[in-house]
Amino acid sequence: MADRSSTLEQRIARLEAVEEIKALKYRYWRACDGKDPVGFRAAFIARGAAIDFGPLGAFDDADPIAEIYQAIALRKQDGKHLILDMHHGLHPDIQLTSDTTATGSWTLRFRQVNVHEQTERVAAIEYDDRYVVEDGVWKISACTALDLWSITRPLGEEVVIADNLA
Repeated sequence: MADRSSTLEQRIARLEAVEEIKALKYRYWRACDGKDPVGFRAAFIARGAAIDFGPLGAFDDADPIAEIYQAIALRKQDGKHLILDMHHGLHPDIQLTSDTTATGSWTLRFRQVNVHEQTERVAAIEYDDRYVVEDGVWKISACTALDLWSITRPLGEEVVIADNLA
């Protein structure tokens, strides 16, 4: 009976770890959409994250991509944000490789309204991640985003944009 309860505890621990990783990625995307640079940066390990965001660049730490995020996402004109994002993460495939490491693949449906350029971008993006426990919490240690396709089109004159973000 001890072996069975130990196996059950291990399975529960693994399921909890997978759910914690999913919650981490969802917090990251929510931070992206919510103009939250602190939450954005907090998703990654403190130092040495390997990040490849294609056209935005490849980095060996999260600080440079966090700075790019702030420069793009937090730009305002007349008190309104110029870039409005919507991240919908789907199809998580999380594999624990040890008690403190994991890999994950995600599908992202992305939509961005660029008020300054008066365009809308819709994209299908695939994420390939690695995760590690740092200070008792799951963090992203590597992240590669690959655009599968995207469409950018002009916004019509009749478009009304409401920005209720702080």
